[in-house]
Amino acid sequence: MRLPGRLAAAIDVLADIERRHRPVADALKAWGLDNRFAGSGDRAAIGNLVYDALRKRASHAWAMQAETPRALVLSVAVRDWGEAPDELSDLFAQDSHAPETLSADEVHRLSLPDPWEGAPDHARADLPEWTLPHLPFGGDLVAEGQAMAQRPPLDLRANTLRSSRDKVLRSLERFGATPTAISPLGVRIAAGHADSRTPNVQVEEGYLKGAFEVQDEGSQIVAALAGAMPGEQVLDLCAGAGGKTLAMAAAMSNKGQIFAHDSDRHRLAPIYDRLKRAGARNVQVRPPGEGLDDLVGKLDRVLIDAPCTGSGTWRRRPDAKWKLTPEQLAARVDEQKAILDEGARYVRPGGVLTYITCSILSEENERQAADFLAGHGDFESVTLTRELDSLSEGASGKARLLALGALLTPARTGTDGFYVFLMRRR
Repeated sequence: MRLPGRLAAAIDVLADIERRHRPVADALKAWGLDNRFAGSGDRAAIGNLVYDALRKRASHAWAMQAETPRALVLSVAVRDWGEAPDELSDLFAQDSHAPETLSADEVHRLSLPDPWEGAPDHARADLPEWTLPHLPFGGDLVAEGQAMAQRPPLDLRANTLRSSRDKVLRSLERFGATPTAISPLGVRIAAGHADSRTPNVQVEEGYLKGAFEVQDEGSQIVAALAGAMPGEQVLDLCAGAGGKTLAMAAAMSNKGQIFAHDSDRHRLAPIYDRLKRAGARNVQVRPPGEGLDDLVGKLDRVLIDAPCTGSGTWRRRPDAKWKLTPEQLAARVDEQKAILDEGARYVRPGGVLTYITCSILSEENERQAADFLAGHGDFESVTLTRELDSLSEGASGKARLLALGALLTPARTGTDGFYVFLMRRR
C-alpha cells in the first residue's frame, strides 16, 4: 500500500472506533482481517497513524477546526509525519485508494505557520478539559501534557537472576538499545517516527530464556523504591501479571518470600509462566479464594500497585484518555481506599507499606496518601530523596517530589506516569 491508501485505512479505523466505541486494538485487528492483502508494514503504519491521531486528538482538532477522523489523520500526516499539503493533494489525485482530494480550506489549515494560536491549555496539552483541576502540574501543564502525547519508547528490565544489563544491551544492539537514565537495570529502545515499526523483542532468545522482561522504566523505578531486600517477607497485594513481583524477586536474589496475590484470577494467570521463565523461585502465588489471614501483622513489606484510571499510561493507551469520566475516577478512589486499609493489616511494626499507581491525577495519589495517614496514626511517611538518588545520581531532581510521595512523568523522568508513596508502621 502507498501512503494515500494507508491514510484512507486509518480514517476508516478511526471512524469504526467512533461508531462502535470499540478499543483501538480491536478495530485495527478487524481492519486487518477484512483487508488481508495488507502486509505487516502496512498494518504497522496504519496503526501508527491511528495512535498518533488519538494521542494528539485535541491539538489536531484545534488546528483543523474539526474533530473528524479525516481531519485528524490529515493533520498527523502533515504535522507529525512531515508530508506537504500540496504533495498530498497530488498523491490523492493519482491514487484510486486515496481519500478525497484536499479542499482549499484543508490546504489552508494544514499550511498555517502557527495552527495553535489562541488554543486553550487543554487543547495544546492534549488533555481532557475536565481533568485539568485534578493535575498537579501548575505552570508545567502544557509541557507535561505534550510529553504525555508523544510515542513511548520500548523499555526492558534486565533480569539479574538470569543475566545482566550489559549482556542484554549487547544482544539488542541492532535495535539501538541504550541504558535507561534512572533505573540501573533498564534498557530502552527509542520510539520510531512515522511508519517505523517497534521491534518484537518477545521472539528474541534473551526474552525466551528470561534474560529480560518488558517493563516501562517508571514501573522499574517504583518497584525498586519499594526496597525489597533478600530474606524479607513481602506481599504484592495487587500483583496482576507479576511485573513488579518479578522485579522484587530479582532484587531479593531469590532469598526470602514474596506472596503474590490478586483479586482477579484472569489478571493473575500470566504470572506462572513468567515466574518460570525468569527463574524466580521465592514467589508463592496466592490466587483469589486462598486467604491471607495467616500474614496479618507479619510482613516486612506490603506493595499495593493499586487499580487506578491508568492516566499515567495515556501515551500507550491514548483512547483511554478520552473515555475517562469523573464518575470512573471517583469509583477508583473508593477502591483504592479499601485496598489501602486491607494492605495495612499485613504490615508488621517497623514494616513498610508501598502505595503505587500508574496515574497522574491528584485524587488517586497525594490526596489518597494524605487521607490514609489521617486515618492511620500508626503509620508515618517515608521521604524518597535518598532512595531515588541511590538508583541514579540526581534522580530526585528529575522526579516531581510532592509533600507526600513522588510523581514520575514523561516530561520529568522520560517514563510513563507513576506515583509512589512509602509509609512505615511505627
